Formats: sequence, structure tokens, C-alpha cells
Amino acid sequence: MLTIRPSQERGRADHGWLKSQHTFSFGQYYDPRFMGFGPLRVINEDHVAPGKGFATHRHQDMEIISYVLDGALEHKDSLGTGSIIRPGDVQRMTAGTGVSHSEYNGSTDQSVHFLQIWIVPEREGLTPGYEQIHIPRAEKSDQWRLIGSRDGRAGSVTIHQDVDLYAAVLSGDSAVTHTLAPGRRAWLQVAKGAVKLDGNMLNAGDGVAIVNREAFTVAGDGGEVLLFDRA
Repeated sequence: MLTIRPSQERGRADHGWLKSQHTFSFGQYYDPRFMGFGPLRVINEDHVAPGKGFATHRHQDMEIISYVLDGALEHKDSLGTGSIIRPGDVQRMTAGTGVSHSEYNGSTDQSVHFLQIWIVPEREGLTPGYEQIHIPRAEKSDQWRLIGSRDGRAGSVTIHQDVDLYAAVLSGDSAVTHTLAPGRRAWLQVAKGAVKLDGNMLNAGDGVAIVNREAFTVAGDGGEVLLFDRA
């Protein structure tokens, strides 16, 4: 079964410097039908204006993944970590017992466009931690590239939950197929462009819950997608 979550039906917030769209309930946006998908709790698509950003704030007991689509996001946290997250980078921050961080757009003329993803960890009270990797575009071109997993296999970031997170960028008439193990479900999020999921046209910002399917195929021309495979 496929349940499509159209982009235009997402929650929206406009703070001037920040324009955000919420796939699931978040902040002042509440929809009891969309509280998450298993441990996948948040997918926010954010556009941050030049020179603006999120001042230092605190998180606890959450796995937070940042996936930049355009621009560059500057990250600093109370663990003493600082980095710039650019397209192709995947950053995972384990908030655990508590961590404070800030996220800024250091550019004076370019906005930053990124997805912020929250996954509920398998247990509370984890030691806060941080990890960032770079995935060359070629590694996710016309194929699934594992970018996050419970065991950090295949060069992915470690997510403290039974979730496999994949990315793919599709060109021309290419297509990729994913097979779900018995009892597992998936969420597909279109990050950029347009794709077809088993013949269903999807555009940037659309999401799909995939349940009781053994396998499915995603095809497109320039579309970039994220896939969450979870129990």
C-alpha cells in the first residue's frame, strides 16, 4: 500500500529569515494524522536566508540528521564540534542526555536549503555525539547509497535506531528498485526534482508511506530522493 503525502499539504512556517515546511507535526503545526512514521519523527524542509540562522538551542534524546541540498550550513555545538555542511554531506548528531547547538547560514548572498530529520533513538540517555561524512554524487547516482544505519556499515553514519537511510539521484530514464524484508516499512521523501514511484508521479517535497510491499521501483530524471527503511 502506498499513502502519498503531497508537498502542498505539509505544515508551513514563515519567520522571514526562515521558511519551513513540515512533513509531520512540528512546533505550532499539528495534524494527528501525521505525527511521524514509526521512529521517523520529523522531516522539515528549511530555507534559511543569508546571514541568518538558528541561535543556540538545546535538544535531548533525539537523533538529528542534516542533509543540505543547496548552500552551506554552519554547525556549532556544546561538544566543541564545529563544521560546515554542504551538498553531499550527511551529519548525524545524537542529542542523548542533552546537547546545545546552533545552525547558521554564513553566506552573505545565498540561502541555504536543507532537510532536518529527527529519528527517535532506540533508548533514552545516550551519550551525546556527532558524526559527519561526505557522499560523492557518483556514489548515489542511479543507485541506492546507504547513508545512515544502525551499525554504521558501508561508510554510513551511525543512527541509534533500527533504520536504514538511503539516498539516490536519478538521471535520464534510470530506475532503482528496493526490496523490503518481511515486516519492514519504508518512507520515501522527494528532496529535489520529480520521480515516479511504481508509476505514481511525485514532485519535490512529496512523501510516501510504503507498507505491505515486497518491492518497489523509483524512476526519474534528475530527481533526488531519501528512503527510510524501518521495522
